[in-house]
Formats: sequence, structure tokens, C-alpha cells
Amino acid sequence: MSIAKAVLSGIVYRNPEKRFTGNNIPVTSFSINIDEKDTSLVRVVARGNNAELAEQTISKGDKVVVEGRLQITTIQAEDGTEKKVTEIDLSSFEVISSSGSTPQGSKTSDKEVVKFSEVEMDDVLVGEEEIPF
Repeated sequence: MSIAKAVLSGIVYRNPEKRFTGNNIPVTSFSINIDEKDTSLVRVVARGNNAELAEQTISKGDKVVVEGRLQITTIQAEDGTEKKVTEIDLSSFEVISSSGSTPQGSKTSDKEVVKFSEVEMDDVLVGEEEIPF
């Protein structure tokens, strides 16, 4: 497995999905499309406070900037083949523009930026065996 810090921007491809680890730590995942001309998806995984914020704030179609550790992992597909998956282990994010409304019902303009402070990942990291997907 290779790990590096990355900052990516893209359009949220599907709504965030929140689950919980065996230790009751929230884990939210969503995908962003980083290529305007083609579909190039990168999976984003948020834990702890960032998981809660992402699930409440981000929705399909939003333009976001994500920052975190870039991880390339190998998974086994349903047909038995191995595939490489690029993921961002989220440390912070910004919603640049919203496709709809925020949970409070107010619309976000293209000029308005919603920024969340970075969370110490050491406080919320869990072992791979505890990630429910």
C-alpha cells in the first residue's frame, strides 16, 4: 500500500453513505469525479467528526475540495479479480458550490465556501478490519 498527501477537487458522484465501526466510530464514504470530460472516480473515506460533517453537508452534485492521505488499495471484485482502488482518507474538505440545499434548507452560492477545520486523524483512525465496507 502506498500513502501520500493529496488535495483534489471534483463533483460528488453519489450521496455520502454513513456506517459505524465495531467501536461505534462513524465512517462516511462518497465518490468524487475529478475529470470534467470523463468519469474518473476517487473514493473519499471520512471518519469521526469529519464523517458526521460530510454526511450532513455534502450531497450528490456538490463541487468539493478534499484533502487527505492518498491510498491505493487492492480489493477483490465479485467476479474474483483483483482491482486497485484509489481512496482519500479525508482530513479536511470544503464545499465550493452546492447542487441543492444544505440541511438547514439554505442555498449555497458559487461564491460562498463552507470550510471545516482539520481533524487530527490519530484520534479517529481504526484498523482496516473495523471498516464496515
